[in-house]
Parts: sequence; structure tokens; C-alpha cells
Amino acid sequence: MNARYEQVFRGRSLLFCLAALVGAAAPAAAGEEWPCWRGPARDGVVTGFQPPAAWPAELKKLWSAEVGEGHSSPVAAGARIYQFSRQADEEVVTCFDLSGHKVWQQRYAAPYEMSPDARAHGKGPKSTPAVAGGRLFTLGISGILTAWSADTGQRLWQREFGQQFPKTSPLYGTAMSPLATGRYCFAHVGGHGRGAFTMFDAGTGKTIAAWDQDGPAYASPVVARWEETPQLVTQTQNLCVGLSGDAKLLWSVPFKTAYDQNSVTPLVYQDLAIVSGYNLGLSAYRITKSGGGFQAQEAWRNDGVSLYMNSPVRVGDRLFCFSQRKSGQICCVAAGSGKTLWEGPGRQGDNAALLAAGQTLIALTTRGELQFLDAAASEHRLLAKYRVAESPTWAHPLVLGARVLVKDANHLSLWSWE
Repeated sequence: MNARYEQVFRGRSLLFCLAALVGAAAPAAAGEEWPCWRGPARDGVVTGFQPPAAWPAELKKLWSAEVGEGHSSPVAAGARIYQFSRQADEEVVTCFDLSGHKVWQQRYAAPYEMSPDARAHGKGPKSTPAVAGGRLFTLGISGILTAWSADTGQRLWQREFGQQFPKTSPLYGTAMSPLATGRYCFAHVGGHGRGAFTMFDAGTGKTIAAWDQDGPAYASPVVARWEETPQLVTQTQNLCVGLSGDAKLLWSVPFKTAYDQNSVTPLVYQDLAIVSGYNLGLSAYRITKSGGGFQAQEAWRNDGVSLYMNSPVRVGDRLFCFSQRKSGQICCVAAGSGKTLWEGPGRQGDNAALLAAGQTLIALTTRGELQFLDAAASEHRLLAKYRVAESPTWAHPLVLGARVLVKDANHLSLWSWE
């Protein structure tokens, strides 16, 4: 994982090499490399998944550890598991081995007062860490960016941005998850109305390049390559944008949700950037070269499916989404046309974290229910479902072969179907 990330950038131009980041060799050790938000390619695709011949009546809980509150998802690299959380007025990073033994734990002061509109979600953190080049990068709810030694937990550097921006986090707290390589770390820092999507030197924390034309949203960047030009695609406070590796704007489309809640990680499919937002439906923009730059034109739109605080996954030419319609439902959409292929039952909860594992769709709802569905079926087909928490589960699960890690309100637990 880290070796291929080392090749993501080339030369002083700092441009992405997509082939080194997306579509490279599958993670080793039966899928036990999950080093950042939504996995190695940041698309929610699981490798090394080991479904049983027959799903058991219950899952086995192998271990559980109290880690603190927050929506940050666990990550895994090099037979280590990392969890970012909050305990009182401190943000805490905990490293476990696969047996649940605590290897190290570090913390720093991070007092924070939530917006009244977001108090139900707690004081975070909401951002998922990234592991690359032997370093772990965390972005706290108030916008504190820190690099740690993934092996020992030593704090290598820390950046705060109070002298650079009037506010250091958006209205409801920082939620975007950093993207990291062996040499660089990317994060959209700053707050409502003013911020900068910034490239940092991974070893020192020094700013290398930045795009400062919009404040951060709650979505996380993904990598694409269109017309031989690698780029970062993300939602900002008011836009959906494509940026070059040296933080230059390649294209943008206005994208503004009610109450400034842009929070859906884009999904790249062929020449399309697929995006959604609170009550905005599901849309695909075709990215093409135009003169010396790029343009984004709407290719399709589906107003019957709309995502809020979750991101879609793809299996073949199908998209799977958790729509906010009908009080929460899983939907299947044709990636090329946007046509709805099927809709699952409604009233499934506030949200669901989705993963694609071969021909199996994995969904963890905020009600603590883990669902396995047939992604090849022509209708909603549930294979199995299990109760894995009695408290809300907003973080993404982490699948390790025939096991799954679940972060609930305060605990991290490992479950198995073997």
C-alpha cells in the first residue's frame, strides 16, 4: 500500500499518477490493509472478503475495547488497527494489534463546543485517519492536523490554523478525511467561508501548495484520471471541483446544499463524477477537456434518490446508495444512465455506511444493524442481518477477511462469522 502511494506524485509539478493509486495490486493479507477513508482506492471496495457457505444465526464477538466517542472509522495497516476518538476534552489515537491488544495510545487537548444544530452527533472526531509511509495522519474536529509514527505513536508534527483563517473548522465540525502518500498529505483546512485545500509535506507538515477559493465541506477527496490528466475530486462548501496535484482548479460546478451540508464523497465511474447532497438528488457530471482546461456537464440526474451523509459504492455498472427518501432506504442505480433499478424497504434509519465486497453489499445502519445483501440480484435481496451494537453506529465498518470491526458510540468491537 505505502510503496504504491510513494509513486502517486512525480517531480516538482506534483501531479497525480492515478495508476499508482487506483487499480494497482489488491491489498495483501486478505484485505487487512484498509489505510484510509473508504479503503485503499477510497471507493468502499473490499478485497479479501470471505463469505460463509451459509450465514450463521449470530456473529461471534471476538473482542471489544472502550475507545471514546466519535464517528471516525477504524483503519488498518501492517497488522495494526488505528482508532481516532474523543475522551473528555482530548482527542485520542489508539493503536491495537489484530487480537485487540493495545499497542500504544496518544492524546492531545482539543476542547470543542458543537453548533447547537449538531449536538446530537457529539464533539467528534468525525474525520477518518490515513496511514502512509509509516505515518498516521489525523484531522481533529476543530481542524488540528497531526502526523504520528504509525509504529510507536510518537507525535511527529502538528498544525493548527487559527492564525491563517478566522475559523478552523466548518459549521458542524471538521469531517473531511485526509488523503496521504509517503511524501504528501492533503487536507481541506480552515472554516466556513474561508479555507484552503492544501498539500502538506508528510515529513515536516510544511505547506507545499494550496487552493484557497472556498471553505471546506464534510466530503473527502478521491482521485481520478480524465483525458490523461490526474486530479483530485471533492465537494467544497459551495462547489464540486477537480484540482490538479499542485492545487490548481481544473473545473468546478456550483454545488450548494441547504444549511451548507455538502458531505458526500464523490464516486468516479469512467468519465463521470457522481455526486449527491441533501435533497439534491443523485447526479453525474461528464468531465471532458475544453480548450486548455476542463469542463463538467451534467450527464444524468435522478431526483428519486438523494444522499445525505453517506457515499455510494459501485459493483460493475451498478451503484448502491442509501437514499434519504422514505426515511432511509437502500437503492440500486445504473451507473451509466442514472436509472433506478430497484429500491429496498423504507424506514431503515438515519443513515448507512456501505461497502462493496465482490457480489455482496455490506451495510451498517446507524441503528447498529449489519446487513449483507446480494449485489447481483434484480431486487433488494437480504442475505443476513445482525445486531452489532446497542448504540448508534455512524462510522464505517472495517472488513478483515471473515471478520468485521465496528465502532459504536464508545467502543470498537471485532466480530466474526466463522
